[in-house]
Amino acid sequence: MRLEAVAAEAAAANGGGPIHQHAADLSLMADVRRLAGELRGQYNQIDVLANNAGALFASRQVTAEGFERTFALNHLSPFLLTNLLRDRLRGGRVVTTASDAHKAGRLDLDDLQSERSYAAMRVYGTTKLCNILFTRELARRAPELHANCYHPGTVRTGFGKNENGIWKVLTTVAGPFFRSPERGAQSLVWLALAPEAAQLTGEYIVDEKVATPSKAARDDTVAGALWERSAELVGLPADTLA
Repeated sequence: MRLEAVAAEAAAANGGGPIHQHAADLSLMADVRRLAGELRGQYNQIDVLANNAGALFASRQVTAEGFERTFALNHLSPFLLTNLLRDRLRGGRVVTTASDAHKAGRLDLDDLQSERSYAAMRVYGTTKLCNILFTRELARRAPELHANCYHPGTVRTGFGKNENGIWKVLTTVAGPFFRSPERGAQSLVWLALAPEAAQLTGEYIVDEKVATPSKAARDDTVAGALWERSAELVGLPADTLA
């Protein structure tokens, strides 16, 4: 399995230090809760949480829990996991993978499940907008940790190939022109480890530099409202991290 292969590669790279494997379907909040329970049981302190899982789906799909799949995977899962691990993250860093695609997002707090209309790239962009708003609000509500997000660029990975049709064709044909995975991960690694990133919080990073996201991504009133709606959807107290 890919998980075992990555774990073996990581073990070889770090000189034999302990590597632990945890697997979960992050589109399901029940699995997110199970994962959080495993992590809480094994680690008293978490120095870095990298919220990196995400996908684009060509058509609207609903999970077994009733959530639109893009929104569940790209936004609700990092929102819930981070909240469930908050006490373990004290003094640590939360790094969330956003995207410049957020500029095409259109956040409607009354239609977070995209029931009125669905367009794959717009919905994906909206979830990336949610990632930035979540980061800003997390930084405000949890000053004991450092929360930042970043744009990795268009990276040559399996992204978009989970769906048959135009997105799979486009990502395959354009793949050679995309960034390497190593370059795409550079800002994540920088935010997770670099001393100069240690004091940043609530920022949007592009190529290891603080950047200004869209006006919509800087609306703190909307960020607060999204937080409250998200907490309600995943069953957390409305005043979580207040």
